[in-house]
Amino acid sequence: KRKREPAPVHFALNNAAVLIQRWYRRYVARLEMRRRCTWRIFQSIEYACEQDQIKLHNFFSYLMDHFTPSSSKERDFISRMFVSGESFKEAELEKYCDYESMEVPDSYTGPHLSFPLLPDHATTLLEAFKRKQQLHARYVLNLLHETRKHLKQLPNISHVSTCYSEEVTVCGDLHGQLDDLFLIFYKNGLPSPSKSYVFNGDFVDRGKQSLEILIVLFTFLLVYPNEVHLNRGNHEDHMVNLRYGFSVHGRKILKMIQNVFCWLPLATLIDQKVLIIHGGISDTTDLDMLEKIQRHKFISVLRGKKRKESNRNVEIQEIIGESKADASAAEHDAASSPSPQPQPAQAPSMTNRLEFSKWVRQMVQEQIERCRQLVDSESEEEELTYSSFVSMTDLNAPCWTRQEEWKQILDILWSDPMPQEGCRENTVRGGGCYFGPDVTKKILEKYSLQFLIRSHECKQEGYEFCHSRKVLTIFSASNYYEIGSNRGAYVKLGPDLVPHFVQYQANKTAHTLTMTQRISRVEESAFRALREKLFAHTSALISAFKAYDKDGTGRITLSNWATAVESVLRLGLPWRMLRPQLAHSMADGMLEYKSWLEDLAMEQQSQEHIQSGLLEVIYRNRSNLETIFRIIDRDHSGLISFEEFHQTWKLFSSHMNIELTDDGINDLVRSIDFNKDGNIDFNEFLEAFQETEFNSDCQKASNWVPSLES
Repeated sequence: KRKREPAPVHFALNNAAVLIQRWYRRYVARLEMRRRCTWRIFQSIEYACEQDQIKLHNFFSYLMDHFTPSSSKERDFISRMFVSGESFKEAELEKYCDYESMEVPDSYTGPHLSFPLLPDHATTLLEAFKRKQQLHARYVLNLLHETRKHLKQLPNISHVSTCYSEEVTVCGDLHGQLDDLFLIFYKNGLPSPSKSYVFNGDFVDRGKQSLEILIVLFTFLLVYPNEVHLNRGNHEDHMVNLRYGFSVHGRKILKMIQNVFCWLPLATLIDQKVLIIHGGISDTTDLDMLEKIQRHKFISVLRGKKRKESNRNVEIQEIIGESKADASAAEHDAASSPSPQPQPAQAPSMTNRLEFSKWVRQMVQEQIERCRQLVDSESEEEELTYSSFVSMTDLNAPCWTRQEEWKQILDILWSDPMPQEGCRENTVRGGGCYFGPDVTKKILEKYSLQFLIRSHECKQEGYEFCHSRKVLTIFSASNYYEIGSNRGAYVKLGPDLVPHFVQYQANKTAHTLTMTQRISRVEESAFRALREKLFAHTSALISAFKAYDKDGTGRITLSNWATAVESVLRLGLPWRMLRPQLAHSMADGMLEYKSWLEDLAMEQQSQEHIQSGLLEVIYRNRSNLETIFRIIDRDHSGLISFEEFHQTWKLFSSHMNIELTDDGINDLVRSIDFNKDGNIDFNEFLEAFQETEFNSDCQKASNWVPSLES
């Protein structure tokens, strides 16, 4: 008998399986490429916005450095406007935030609080917020007052042990997304003596329920002070809040929140082996210094860095001069003094430069300490805090400059890890640094740590390891950029310190989407945001394109298009890869940039119904305008008074060298008040900006907002 040959159908099936596998791999690879591009777009735009906030801060710092108030009234206004974050003295804060004088009306149907708080109060608050109820301002102020009192007694670095609880749960950024917090508590259980939590900063901004999150976290902090731990994030900063929208109606509440933020601990240590910080580390991170810094002095990490340090240098130079004079007169003072006084050490010979340098440094330090003692004796006595107690007991500790202390806090709140070795400035965010695996290894070895937990960056899966699993990023706000963009996650650590992750999606719609639908939806949102960014820089793009279009044809190559776009937006994106989603090329591989920009303008105009040239300026500056409006609106009522606008415009006109009389400013503010109610709301503020763009007589006055970009 002949041997039976395999049926052809078997070959066909095998070939079909191979083809399906190839097609599926290519399909998944294309989806992954789209996902990564989308993710990069969102992150680039987000970090560029953070850069804009720092530019805006530097702009106002420049104004303050070059503005001399002409009266005590102007001086008081500027002080309230730009130094609002400074600490109140204890008695002043108590008087300012007198919650006991506030009455809760009988018509109030929301939750009630009484102190000391009990677990029932916390669960009642959760149920009330699920029903969209609000907590009365009296209870909010009382809660903030008690939270501040508690935080003042805490060290800069909290210490948590797994010996006293079954496990420790670490949560990352929540960013005002209350549904994520509800879901965490539903899945993992409420804080209790057997269930500890560490919330790693960025509780507020971007989301719509930032205040509710603060109320819930502060309530559990007071109910379970040994089981709930809060770290400060870079968004627990009132200068950052001005841009990203966290605000409350009521200046007293906002003032108390700002003061509470500066008392939040900076880090948490679990079993002395796992360090939890919001952002990251640098090659100069010093946990000993962090432990002793008076953290409440840094109301805003962004504000006043250069100005305060330069003033400090002047003061130190003056003290050096005084030290030399004091040294020359030391013997005369000692002889004429009626009572014995401690005499400074005799100055060594100038020939011994090292000894003389040490002596001058010692004299300078003594004078600085004398100045501090004088200031402390003149200021009102404050309640003893943990950090001040540490500073007093460790008399042999080195004395750091304010700049060194500021950099320590800036680095742990703003830094990000990078795969390359070394440590360099974080130019993408505009603050903190990038630290490599060698920096991580150095810090872990120095302090005998196993690994770091940080947050600060949105991750698609809610968490991500790097640096050989020695750095863990945890992010708890799901759907951060768009519905379906990312999962949220939290991590649980037991006595073995092995991390166990729980991921989730707080939005029900995200559960119904397939992977393709989810990526398409997020991709559409990302490219919409990118087109808005491109349209906002139309004028600059035209100039960049013309540099490559020497003959004025209105056409450039795709390579030149990508180079020009990056030179204007500086987002670090792969523009040639993104180009098919943004612009269509001609058959010869050229791009008609004028028609492309016209299409962008038509797309935005169809949404806003505003003239194209004006709309471009509004898109480019709206975020800055909103921030400026919030700065001027000191009581956060949503309205600017005539007096606030009057004093602010004098500041701007001084910067722009525009001569404006008081009558001229009064006429200007009355013309902006379109509804004649005696105040300026944001729509009127924005409308006034629109008007100046097309008024040639006021062209100088319209240039101050675009100057923020320089």
